[in-house]
Amino acid sequence: MKTAATLKIVIVGHVDHGKSTLVGRLLHETDSLPDGKVESLREVCERRGMPFEWAFVMDALQAERDQGITIDTAHIPFHSSLRPYVIIDAPGHKEFLKNMITGAANADAAVLVIDALEGVREQSRRHGYLLHLLGLRQLAVAVNKMDAVDFSEQRFAEVSAEIRGYLASIGVTPTEIIPVAARHGDNVVGRSANMDWYQGPTVIEALDRFAASVSEIDRPLRFPVQDVYKFDHRRILAGRIESGRLKVGDRLLFSPSGKSARVASIETWNSAAPVIAAVAGQSIGVTLDEQIFLERGQIASLLDSAPIGTEQFRARLFWLGRAPLQLGRRYKLKLATAEHWVTAEAIERIIDVTDLAISEGDTVERNAVAEVLFRGHGKLALDSFIDNPRTGR
Repeated sequence: MKTAATLKIVIVGHVDHGKSTLVGRLLHETDSLPDGKVESLREVCERRGMPFEWAFVMDALQAERDQGITIDTAHIPFHSSLRPYVIIDAPGHKEFLKNMITGAANADAAVLVIDALEGVREQSRRHGYLLHLLGLRQLAVAVNKMDAVDFSEQRFAEVSAEIRGYLASIGVTPTEIIPVAARHGDNVVGRSANMDWYQGPTVIEALDRFAASVSEIDRPLRFPVQDVYKFDHRRILAGRIESGRLKVGDRLLFSPSGKSARVASIETWNSAAPVIAAVAGQSIGVTLDEQIFLERGQIASLLDSAPIGTEQFRARLFWLGRAPLQLGRRYKLKLATAEHWVTAEAIERIIDVTDLAISEGDTVERNAVAEVLFRGHGKLALDSFIDNPRTGR
């Protein structure tokens, strides 16, 4: 029987809306915590004279317990009855937005947590927009802390309408909107007796309804050259296959140089038998049937599915730099193993993620979203993000 592929889920939301509490409770309800974990955390809380919180299951850093906010992305595996998961608990505080993006960029689907009492806040909108920006199309919403509003169906309807309207304005349709009281376990795994008016799925059921992610193996071959090593008479091109597959005898096209050669051998470490094929996720070396000069940053593909070769490209970006992005200034673009100098040729629009207002300008401030036209100082090899996120971001 084939084992189901692991699905990576990121949990996001405004600070203090209960993301880590939801994750902690979810892990507990699915028996995914190590034996004695909850008991040891309760003892720590007692020694410190503070009440036990389910959030402490994920908030593993000392500084987090002291400050009461998640400041890093934590990864922890668990299983439902359907498949394995990796939960990514991302920080909601604005100061740690970069950490949140790091976590979300590696996820297959997301859960946006909203406090039933506070409703949709600035970071709720920002996180929703960033998930859209990162290409996550599978999104469930958990309206948490329903116990704080006496499990009110009316309040749930109000918050649901507000977040559904915002997400619709950016082209996102949530798969589910679930009323939850994570601290008490209502609608996390088991159905809540306090909200018999709700007939939809629980959180775990919503996760199980997410579609499996597209396997990187099924995408076109992208093998960025990390380095070139010379052993005796052989030149070995080393790197990690980001997507697709290759085998001995394949004719490779290297972009953006346009050079081509066949794979003579595939070199791996600690392999007892000759390797004749490799797939996405493997770090390998290849030798070619002819000596051609190649450098770090070239991307190998099959002849019929090459990346785009261009000097100009349009990017939608979330700017995290301390100094604003400026029109006409040069920046270093890192794409796979390549580094390119590019110039911001046009700032086409700047988007306020709180109300989706569009403005123009010659600078993009920190934590702003913008669509920018860049020009390289030479030809670049890249893909549209929709076609291949590995070489499109």
